[in-house]
Amino acid sequence: MSEHRASFEKGNADAEPVEMGRRQTLRGQTPSPGIKDTSNQSPQEIRRSNGDGMGAQENRRNTGGPSSWEEKTPTGAPRGEGPVTTEIGEAHSSEEASNDRGAKEPQFQGNETSKDRAEIGESLPTPEKLWELQETLYAKAKGEPVYRFYALYDKLHRLDVLAEAWRKCRDNGGTHGVDGESFDDIEARGINQWLGQLAAELKQKTYQPGAVRRVMIPKPNGKQRPLGIPTIRDRVVQTAAVLIIGPIFEADLADGQYAYRAERSAHEAIVQVHSWLNRGMREVVDADLSGYFDTIPHPQLMKSLARRISDGAMLALLKKWLEMPVEESDGPGGKRRSNPAKRHKKGTPQGAPISPLLSNLYMRRFIQGWKQLGYETALKARIVNFADDFVILCANTGKQAEEAMRTLMGKLHLEINSEKTRLCRLSEETFDFLGYTFGRCHRSRGRGTYIGTRPSSKKIKGIIERISHRTERSTLQQETAEKVMELNAQLRGWGNYFCFGAVSKAYRAVDAHARHRLRQWLRRKHKHQASAHRIYPYPGKSTGSSGHTRRCSSITDFSQ
Repeated sequence: MSEHRASFEKGNADAEPVEMGRRQTLRGQTPSPGIKDTSNQSPQEIRRSNGDGMGAQENRRNTGGPSSWEEKTPTGAPRGEGPVTTEIGEAHSSEEASNDRGAKEPQFQGNETSKDRAEIGESLPTPEKLWELQETLYAKAKGEPVYRFYALYDKLHRLDVLAEAWRKCRDNGGTHGVDGESFDDIEARGINQWLGQLAAELKQKTYQPGAVRRVMIPKPNGKQRPLGIPTIRDRVVQTAAVLIIGPIFEADLADGQYAYRAERSAHEAIVQVHSWLNRGMREVVDADLSGYFDTIPHPQLMKSLARRISDGAMLALLKKWLEMPVEESDGPGGKRRSNPAKRHKKGTPQGAPISPLLSNLYMRRFIQGWKQLGYETALKARIVNFADDFVILCANTGKQAEEAMRTLMGKLHLEINSEKTRLCRLSEETFDFLGYTFGRCHRSRGRGTYIGTRPSSKKIKGIIERISHRTERSTLQQETAEKVMELNAQLRGWGNYFCFGAVSKAYRAVDAHARHRLRQWLRRKHKHQASAHRIYPYPGKSTGSSGHTRRCSSITDFSQ
């Protein structure tokens, strides 16, 4: 153990992942002995609990991380089939500030059909050879845990790689960067010409990243978090880099990491936490990091990258992305640029396509250190991680686990948010993780209690506030059909994510608020004087609002 501790303190806590928990199958990889293979689980087998805790299986959803070498998302739908969302079930327009699936929160595809636009990929190279390359890289990395890849940069400027990167960026949408160049502008000039010029710059090594446009995104607690929007050309090149190096590091990520991985999801993280709780691990360290993305140290992160990459040109490009300047508003019409990342040598460009991969890679150091230093075995403590959120579950060693976690994070130069980090003991207490509250739930008709999940009050309040915002007086100029479609998309997206555990009470609250707000909106729009409930009665009697006796699978569907 002392040998491992010395190795970790030198910054080399990057060894072959240790098998733990439930593993998903990847490209013919068989699951660990005794673990059920759920990779082919159909959505029809998913069930919603009526009071007995979580369903045993869940629908795997793409959470917005770098796409793997699969042709489709885990839902079975091609990427780009639905709009990208910032909040659950809430779609971006192409003019809004997008995080390109690179922010902290889980990203969920909504149910609203994408807006019609011209097909743009018909003349671009097909990605079959890229998929073969990704499979080869993944197999090599998985089979040889210490192998360093030395010829990667020359793959970056291949036209099939850049074309696939363009498709993914176009599907993600988002607004322009500091150069003002939009997707429509590029399509008007010609995609092939634009990609050819970008490939030439990469090949000749004259490509230089631009600045990142910073916008502030409001948080539920009233604060704001910064979001960086790179230029489209930088987004495309970063996505191309993820397509190349992503399979290499995917082979190394720990089982307990669920964010930004095509074969993992927030739902699977929730199910894993519930599974450990049911195995008697009732002491939980509910941890929170202060500004994780902004505090990742560059020297240690580059060391983690160099552990697998020996290509100097690729490493130099990755370092340039870590040190991109930031442009932000400085009053009416004014802009100013700064480069805190280069000055302080820390932080990843949150909102950039490369950020999820880098954040997962550095969090892996914590999980591997936890195992190598013997904490997992000695304390019998398991980590479940999603982006910068993680919980540590153990039976009776919660206090020791919290102390070990703080020590380890200090060595990684990451700061713990002491106000939000706490030790929770179930079933006397509850904790929130990925929008769900874990704790004691009551069965119907007084049949006892169990440890289960339910949508957190914070998320219920959030969807209610967003419904209210979408039905304000300022939106009365919208067509009724458009408003109904908008609300349905939001409600379905929220209901599709919050479908585990005791959901009926939350569904009833959201249903009641949505119906009330839509009735009021219709009454104001058409200037009726009578009661909204009398003019717009609910069509048909329902025994419950969670979809048990109605055609819709979750929450209200106003089209019925």
